[in-house]
Amino acid sequence: MTRKTLPHLPQLMIDEAVKTALLEDWGRAGDITSQATLPEGARATAVIAARKPGVLSGIGFAESAFRQTDAGLRFEAVKRDGDRLAPKDVVARIEGPARGLLSAERVALNYLGHLSGIATATSAFADLIAHTKADIVCTRKTTPGLRAFEKYAVKCGGGSNHRFGLDDAILIKDNHIAVAGGVTQAIEAAKAFAGHLVKIEVEVDTLDQLREALAAGPDVVMLDNMPPDVLREAVAIAGGRVLLEASGGIELDTVKAVAEAGVDLISSGWITHSAPVLDLGLDIEIS
Repeated sequence: MTRKTLPHLPQLMIDEAVKTALLEDWGRAGDITSQATLPEGARATAVIAARKPGVLSGIGFAESAFRQTDAGLRFEAVKRDGDRLAPKDVVARIEGPARGLLSAERVALNYLGHLSGIATATSAFADLIAHTKADIVCTRKTTPGLRAFEKYAVKCGGGSNHRFGLDDAILIKDNHIAVAGGVTQAIEAAKAFAGHLVKIEVEVDTLDQLREALAAGPDVVMLDNMPPDVLREAVAIAGGRVLLEASGGIELDTVKAVAEAGVDLISSGWITHSAPVLDLGLDIEIS
């Protein structure tokens, strides 16, 4: 997998999200287990390590959780986002007040596990199609409130981002076409509305719709639920005039054939809405 240039997530955005998660976890009285069992001045050293192979994402969220919990905690990142992990690989070391360390543990691991799971799922797709020109892209099927972070994790895994919301590109789907009166009508209306920097993509279900769409001149055509043999025919029909995106129930056992059909993009909602959490754990180092 070739490392992609990762976007910059503003620290304030990370800190605000982590703060909300910490407050949710602490409730009204904080970590009463650590308060009850650990002396106030106790100190500890811990490591976060991978328990399964995967790709790391979210190290900045973990750092923020410990820093915001106790300024006395020292966080050392051993791995960086986008790194591949083997079981037992150390991701980070934390040293300082034991109460704060354990109070931040779950929030830090929740972000690391969730985002690394997305990165790992994305990399599994990206690895399978690395020999083709196709790129794996995410969708808007994200966890409410976490979209920017989940799309960042997709980049960590070697994928690319589709639109972030309803406001940054026009994507004409089957329901828009039904109400607009047809593929041509929908594309023409979109072109009359859009500014010169706004891309227009249209979803088609058949090769006849593809031909109609090409005549109307969108920037991208989404080929929905087409098998590889039909996708190859669609690529031949388009002849490089537009970007072609394959979509619809594409899984690990089918993505290679889809990519080899010659499409430019392959979109997957699964990599964000159903990716398994990557198992990472925090353990106290006993001297």
